[in-house]
Amino acid sequence: MEDKIDIILTTYNTKIEYLKKQIDSILNQTYTNIKLLISDDNSSEKEVQKILKEYEKKDNRIKVYIQEKNIGYIKNFEFLLKQTDAEYIMFCDHDDIWYENKVEESIKKLKSENVDLVYCNSTQINEKDEIIKKDYFKYKNVPLIKGKNNLAISRCIGIGCSQIITKQVRDKMLPFTEKVMAHDWLAAFIANENKGIAYIEEPLFGYRLHNTNVFGGRNLAQNLARWKDENGKTYKSYLKYRKEKVIDKAYLDGAKMCKQYAKNEANKKFLTEIIHYYENLEKSKYVNFHIFKYFKFLAGKNLFKKSIKEIVIFHFPIIGFLEFVK
Repeated sequence: MEDKIDIILTTYNTKIEYLKKQIDSILNQTYTNIKLLISDDNSSEKEVQKILKEYEKKDNRIKVYIQEKNIGYIKNFEFLLKQTDAEYIMFCDHDDIWYENKVEESIKKLKSENVDLVYCNSTQINEKDEIIKKDYFKYKNVPLIKGKNNLAISRCIGIGCSQIITKQVRDKMLPFTEKVMAHDWLAAFIANENKGIAYIEEPLFGYRLHNTNVFGGRNLAQNLARWKDENGKTYKSYLKYRKEKVIDKAYLDGAKMCKQYAKNEANKKFLTEIIHYYENLEKSKYVNFHIFKYFKFLAGKNLFKKSIKEIVIFHFPIIGFLEFVK
């Protein structure tokens, strides 16, 4: 008999076309013992709630919750995690398209590797469902981890919609602390402290990129272009982007989150060191010579191209400005 798997999905003013395609792709999985838990964060577009209720009536594997007021993505996600009762949980975005074997291959890998988290590859699709990148791992230089690795402490490992976790990870994630900023990073960190992590190189879903993505699957040039349009092209503006959108949002905030959850003494020490490293980088306006620390904390498999960009941004901000802004 198949083990039950809960799939959790948050919505807020989601485009109906995308939402239907995502839900249909989940209901059409080859692995059938699933429960789709959906929480709408009080969408002002009431058509979203109407569609969700219609799906709930049609398929008893769907449970819909409607928040009475807008509580924000993090709290809405925590709410759904608290509703799960399955031994295995998968995270789901509202606008992707899952291939029919995503659940089956994910649980198979999780059990065969005897780990607490598995993340999979994806294609990247546009608003018309067309594939624009065939290999998200290669395109975004996603870290590849098998077992345990400090990279799961220092950076985010696998986007949430690519992950499956055990109930043990879920239990240790709850309740969320005030520093929780990324459920996928937190899940990987906790799994890394427990039985470890594995990955699937085969793309198992289409990860959608569209105009409403905040950062999503966009690259540095695309994110910087948005920033420049809003904040200008000066060096001062670039340093602000480097601090707020790169070091803080993508690295330092995550490390501080993990430190609140750390149980392993070695991990606590590592987090203290890396937080100091990130904070030191923010003080560097032109150059930071402690490059060896980058290789200690952030280098790993499948990260060569990303490492070059990160080293330039972290340790040679003046070069980064000339390369990426001018």
